[in-house]
Order: sequence, then structure tokens, then C-alpha cells
Amino acid sequence: MPTQEQSDTAIFVCQLLSSLYQPIQVFRYDQKFKTIYIQAGVSDEIALVIDEDGSWEFVL
Repeated sequence: MPTQEQSDTAIFVCQLLSSLYQPIQVFRYDQKFKTIYIQAGVSDEIALVIDEDGSWEFVL
């Protein structure tokens, strides 16, 4: 299960993407790595990972 920090960050990021009219294509919690992966954008050009501590970074 995601940590509270991850959940809070995921809500923030999803709300930000929605406010920018970017569709969210993939939202996944990886149990092995304990990370949340979000892929968004019209052409799937936005990808990011949220760590257990709630920090997030873009993935290339």
C-alpha cells in the first residue's frame, strides 16, 4: 500500500495535471519498488515516479 505521503503527492500531481487539461493515461503502484508511476499528456509525454517519502521526479 502507498504511504500517506505518496497518496498526498499523487493527489496533488493528478490535480495539477487535470488543471492543465492533461489526460492521465497510466496510474500504477509498483509493490516491488514501492513507487507510484504516473504517465500523462496527450502524447504520453509526461512520466513521473513518486517515492515512498512523497518526493517525485520526472522520468525520461
